[in-house]
Amino acid sequence: MTKDSSPAIPAADSHDTIRVHGARVNNLKNLTVEIPKRRLTVFTGVSGSGKSSLVFDTIAAESQRLVNETYSAFVQGFMPHSARPDVDVLDGLTAAIIVDQQRLGSDPRSTVGTATDTGAMLRILFSRLGRPHIGSPQAFSFNVASISGAGAVTLERGGRKVKERRGFSITGGMCPRCEGLGTISDIDLTQLYDESKSISEGAFTIPGWKSDSFWTVRLYAESGFVDPDKPIRDYTKEELDAFLYKEPTKVRIGGVNLTYEGLIPKFQKSFLSKDKEAMQPHIRAFVERAVKFTTCPECDGTRLSETARPSRIEGINIADACAMQVSDLAEWVRGLRESGGSRVRETTAPLLAALQDTLDSFVEIGLGYLSLDRPSGTLSGGEAQRVKMVRHLGSPLTDVTYVFDEPTTGLHPHDIQRMNELLLRLRDKGNTVLVVEHEPEVIAIADHVVDLGPGAGAAGGSVCFEGTVAGLRGSGTLTGRHLDDRTALKKTVRTPTGRLPVRGANTHNLRDIDVDIPLGVLVAVTGVAGSGKSSLVHSSLPADVGVVAVDQTPIRGSRRSNPATYTGLLDPIRKAFAKANGVKPGLFSPNSEGACPTCNGVGFLHTDLGMMAGVAVTCEECEGKRFQPSVLEYEFGGRDISEVLAMSVDEAGEFFGAGEARVPAAHRILQRLVDVGLGYLTLGQPLTTLSGGERQRLKLATHPGERGGILVLDEPTAGLHLADVEQLLGLLDRLVEEGKSVIVVEHHQAVMAHADWIIDLGPGAGHEGGRIVFEGTPRELVADRSTLTGAHLAAYVGG
Repeated sequence: MTKDSSPAIPAADSHDTIRVHGARVNNLKNLTVEIPKRRLTVFTGVSGSGKSSLVFDTIAAESQRLVNETYSAFVQGFMPHSARPDVDVLDGLTAAIIVDQQRLGSDPRSTVGTATDTGAMLRILFSRLGRPHIGSPQAFSFNVASISGAGAVTLERGGRKVKERRGFSITGGMCPRCEGLGTISDIDLTQLYDESKSISEGAFTIPGWKSDSFWTVRLYAESGFVDPDKPIRDYTKEELDAFLYKEPTKVRIGGVNLTYEGLIPKFQKSFLSKDKEAMQPHIRAFVERAVKFTTCPECDGTRLSETARPSRIEGINIADACAMQVSDLAEWVRGLRESGGSRVRETTAPLLAALQDTLDSFVEIGLGYLSLDRPSGTLSGGEAQRVKMVRHLGSPLTDVTYVFDEPTTGLHPHDIQRMNELLLRLRDKGNTVLVVEHEPEVIAIADHVVDLGPGAGAAGGSVCFEGTVAGLRGSGTLTGRHLDDRTALKKTVRTPTGRLPVRGANTHNLRDIDVDIPLGVLVAVTGVAGSGKSSLVHSSLPADVGVVAVDQTPIRGSRRSNPATYTGLLDPIRKAFAKANGVKPGLFSPNSEGACPTCNGVGFLHTDLGMMAGVAVTCEECEGKRFQPSVLEYEFGGRDISEVLAMSVDEAGEFFGAGEARVPAAHRILQRLVDVGLGYLTLGQPLTTLSGGERQRLKLATHPGERGGILVLDEPTAGLHLADVEQLLGLLDRLVEEGKSVIVVEHHQAVMAHADWIIDLGPGAGHEGGRIVFEGTPRELVADRSTLTGAHLAAYVGG
């Protein structure tokens, strides 16, 4: 009798894990891990422990690189190049779709509608059903201008050339006055020059315009188009026109060929075409004084031409549709499908169905309060990530890997449950879902948990735990110990030192609300996403009260910028090195005299290989240290400048805090970085590698410590590990004790419980929000429980 043998597992079914062996990207320490496919895996650990290095820079990056290699060399030439991650074995990969928190860009022409497919679908819909019919879909696009022309063209027919007159016209939807931007800029000429003076007497009041500059003052004075010795107010009509509006014209001044153009176009090119946030503070203040943006009077801010606006479907034109709240627009489209008649069903049924599904996905994901005409640059990182999710919710793809970066950022506790359901739905379709997250509510639904650490930076990069959530809770790791942490309600709250009155606030969805914000205490502004929190604290506070907003927007800077340069820490360090060695401070800057001449202080050389991924090779001259060998001979406290820049903030704090290397000015800055939870960053780490939460905390650390002032923080817990939240609360307390008024827009219940006063907005999002639904202490909010925030805070504190 033969014994039954179990059937062999088909080879195709054996590839049920993603195997990572020997990963060394960034701070990963020869890391090995096996991740189950078609499961929801959450990656946890303190900030800087290596989660993003493993998930995004290793697994997702290699998956995308391999997919890109399937295209022809010609196509690859138009795609971003990346080298293979530093890992020994990486197999079992599937195609990866990254849904990160990178903002959608600040192009003034980009809106929620253009960034998704909804705008394009609406344009097609109106081109088919709009009455009167005005043309193709581009007739409804505010990015397409109407143009026409005619002329002779030469054709070859029957072996001979003939000329024919041809005409053409393109009907676009762009408003000609504002060129599809919805706003126009008025330049205050009194801010550019003093008309009572002549150019020779220094009439220009534009920052940086010096009398001896060929390209500015001398260009106008010696151009021959205006009299430099006559007061500007005495110019003739022709002189004033040449001075302000003249087209670019070649002139020769002092033996140099230059281009002269009117002051207004020159000002627009020099100042208005640049990113205002990247300007120096005094230049930005000048531009804000000189330029006023107002709603375009011709299109009333709709961006659309007069020909596009009259075309309507059941009384609604495309501008009205784009201005609707998405949840309302979804109902309008649903009504069209149900009552549109045979013409609608025959001509646009598939289009309406696709548009309906997309709009319903917006609502389902918690973005029903947005409108399609909302500029994409105004979306928060969390909103941008959820907008990207919209296109994947209805996707028929299976067996792909979805990679999420803290998808709960910007979400009220009420909305996190909805996000969890979406993540589980993606998994249940047969996909592998990888999530980097700190929220216990998301960790709780994981099929598998990978906890990295044990610390951050050089102290991280290892797997501390792998297994189930129950196993993590009893594992003894930092994450496991803090998983059930709860911040208790304050027994006593601080007494306000004053009140900041806000009256008639009506920005966006705010409904003429009046509120008195307590000063000298910690105030938490709460409410579901879209309830009006940001509109209240960023757009409605009086402009003359000295409000300083510290948010998570990217820090402007190149790969040369790092925490040491951004915080001003490098200045006292350079001076200390210079004084100790009797040389100039400039030698100790990789961007100045001391830079390695081979790599120009970058530390590596980049070789472009055309269609292949470019290669970054460590500079052989300086061995990646960025300085000339002669500079590294100078030491301070037994360390050279490259060794100092390689230190973590914690190490540098000890180094400059005592002994022969004591530098009080440097130690003060380092202590502020430690206070905000950035002790793991290295001083020379490029700013481009920091997360949104790290950027915000870095900005907070650079804020001067003088007494007074109002600080507005936008979700400072974003990217913070559970163990670091307590440290953040201590920092907020210290800021209040220094005499500051701290206003925090926050969803984290620990911050709510620790606040002295809560202002809760709602009750819902969009036009269902915009009201004050509660004002009082956290204890009163828990006792009241009449709002969503109150109910979740009560559950959090066990009240």
